[in-house]
Amino acid sequence: MPTVRVLPDGPVLRARPGQTIMEAAREQGYYWPTTCGGQGICTSCTCAVAEGEEGLEPMGPSERRTLYAEFGEAQVRARRLRLACQARVRGDVAVQKRGVRPA
Repeated sequence: MPTVRVLPDGPVLRARPGQTIMEAAREQGYYWPTTCGGQGICTSCTCAVAEGEEGLEPMGPSERRTLYAEFGEAQVRARRLRLACQARVRGDVAVQKRGVRPA
């Protein structure tokens, strides 16, 4: 089962292939910051991929549109930003996100 390491001081989550990062966190009793409840429109759940970008499914058009509108294409690519509510796990990955804590 793939793992999602949350940096700098967060948990190591187990994720089923195809599960979003946020779903994995919630299933294991962690709060992941969000204001839209996982609809992919608020960007509160945005995380930066620190390692293992290939461990996530490619970004879909809706996620890309939301991130580009908020941060701009150059920042999204340079910082390797993803929406945790949309990013589906397929292998091990490490992401940076503050505010992830036990629910």
